[in-house]
Amino acid sequence: MAEPFDEAPVPETGRVLPAEILELRGTIDNIDAAMVHLLAERFRATRRVGELKATHGMPPADPQRDRQQIERLKTIATGAGLDPQLAEQFREFIVTEVIRHHERIAAEHEAGRRSGEAPPLDTYS
Repeated sequence: MAEPFDEAPVPETGRVLPAEILELRGTIDNIDAAMVHLLAERFRATRRVGELKATHGMPPADPQRDRQQIERLKTIATGAGLDPQLAEQFREFIVTEVIRHHERIAAEHEAGRRSGEAPPLDTYS
């Protein structure tokens, strides 16, 4: 009976991938899938924050919280053995998208206020 991660031939090169590479790739694939699910959950939460900010007339971005989060994530990254700059860049990528969503939500709410009809909250989209 074969092990789940036997060596695998690579037709293009004629080489054989060691079982450990196959096992590590499986781990990487699982981590990538988990990250996508976590990002989806994060965006559901931040969408609701955007809706609440728009409802209460708050700006899409919060620079003070932003600074606190940067320092917090740098500390976590350092403790985890990850380059803090990488953690900051990853966070910046995500927060840029979140702010874009919050700006769109705020514009929708503002347009609704002007027309006298607030847009429906679509928390789970």
